[in-house]
Amino acid sequence: MQSRKIIHIDMDAFYASVEQLDFPELKGKPVAVGGSEERGVIAAASYEARKFGVKSAMSSKMAAKKCPDLIFVRPRFQRYKEISTQIHQIFKRYTDLIEPLSLDEAFLDVTYNKMDIPSATFIAQSIKNDIRNELQLVASAGISYNKFLAKTASDQDKPNGLFVIRPKDAELFLASLPIERFHGVGKVTAEKFKEIGVLNGNDLKALSLEFLTDLFGKSGFFFYNVCRGIDNRSVEPYHERKSVAVENTFMKDIFDYNNFLKETNEITEGLWKRYQRVERIAKTLQLKVKYNDFKVISRSFTDQEGFHHKEHIEEAVLPLINQIFPLVKPVRLIGLQLANFIDEEQPKPTQLTLKF
Repeated sequence: MQSRKIIHIDMDAFYASVEQLDFPELKGKPVAVGGSEERGVIAAASYEARKFGVKSAMSSKMAAKKCPDLIFVRPRFQRYKEISTQIHQIFKRYTDLIEPLSLDEAFLDVTYNKMDIPSATFIAQSIKNDIRNELQLVASAGISYNKFLAKTASDQDKPNGLFVIRPKDAELFLASLPIERFHGVGKVTAEKFKEIGVLNGNDLKALSLEFLTDLFGKSGFFFYNVCRGIDNRSVEPYHERKSVAVENTFMKDIFDYNNFLKETNEITEGLWKRYQRVERIAKTLQLKVKYNDFKVISRSFTDQEGFHHKEHIEEAVLPLINQIFPLVKPVRLIGLQLANFIDEEQPKPTQLTLKF
């Protein structure tokens, strides 16, 4: 069976790069998209700003302290979407198997491509060249035989990176990969892994499937496979998203209100980050709780105006939590989901926590 050829394209500092493209006076300068010197959150930062430690999801005040010469600009989402459409037109020259992840990144399956080019690396370089020559923007590309490795590869040599992970090299590459570099391992999960001595792929591979699923639920299957270079997910050209969700299975069951609230706040942060990648507005927030006997309950709240800000989610989830307290038994999992999207597109808020 022929090995698949998957490319992950990730635009470098996309929002900030578009601003520098359209406004030449910003080129070579530290730029932050979103927020202001007084308030707000950074949506994206140019590489000139990142040298000072400025990054997405950072408060504007903190960013201004780190980089006194930081230039704040308002996001122009319609312009970013316009450029993203042009980038996807370039993709379509090579393949129709394109899975968009957000405005600035996508998976491409080029196993069988329109130009009958045998080398996925050559195709990735050609796409990067087309984007630079036609749009004056820079992209990084990762190439491998599955989606997980292709995405990991695209982060290897940013900016303007091109990195290949071949089947014969995957095991060695993953063995030394820091646990926080594994896609799907966020800050909280990384800390859980480190608490049990898992620092890299080699440590992760030593854990049994039973142990991982007991600790992380369904995610345990994913972790068990990807550290072995296994990811059978196909590139899906079209997927209508019905919801955005984040959940966490705890190492130890929780029972008290303060711990429950702390964990829910961390999940809200992750939910907000994922929500920003969706170009639609959700009206319904659902809280999911799994007790230690695996019984699942849920509570939900619907706002016809939709959720536009993280603070709105935080305000809405508190009454849902209060509905289930005091707890009848210890909790092993908490999840939050945004669903019931408004059909027509609506503009996103200007203060975001996107990562580009």
